[in-house]
Amino acid sequence: QVQVVESGGGLVQAGDSLRLSCTASGRTSGRTLGNYAVGWFRQAPGKERDFVAAIGWIGRTSYVDSVKGRFTISRDNAKNTVALQMNSLKPEDTAIYYCALAPPIYDGETLHDSTTYDYWGQGTQVTVSS
Repeated sequence: QVQVVESGGGLVQAGDSLRLSCTASGRTSGRTLGNYAVGWFRQAPGKERDFVAAIGWIGRTSYVDSVKGRFTISRDNAKNTVALQMNSLKPEDTAIYYCALAPPIYDGETLHDSTTYDYWGQGTQVTVSS
């Protein structure tokens, strides 16, 4: 079983920044996090879980339009982590943020679909006050 763990959430004011981190442990069939495609999703109260950003196995990134230019997803394979740097936060960014892992064959828009992913973390709360 693979365990995915998110960290870095918190309460901030509009315009502030946060850096979320995702790591994985457990039986990953010999793979490290660097051998998975990784996505970040978020779910606001009363809403569906929505795609935020993803990074494919070869490093190609994609974002939902509402966060382009403000959020950056990146890998640090040496540290076995994937980060989501969130700048210029807005109250509408308030949500629980989830990290998820997908097989490395997936890339591009297939990573925008939550059903592509095999493993999910428990989420980390991000609250942005106005």
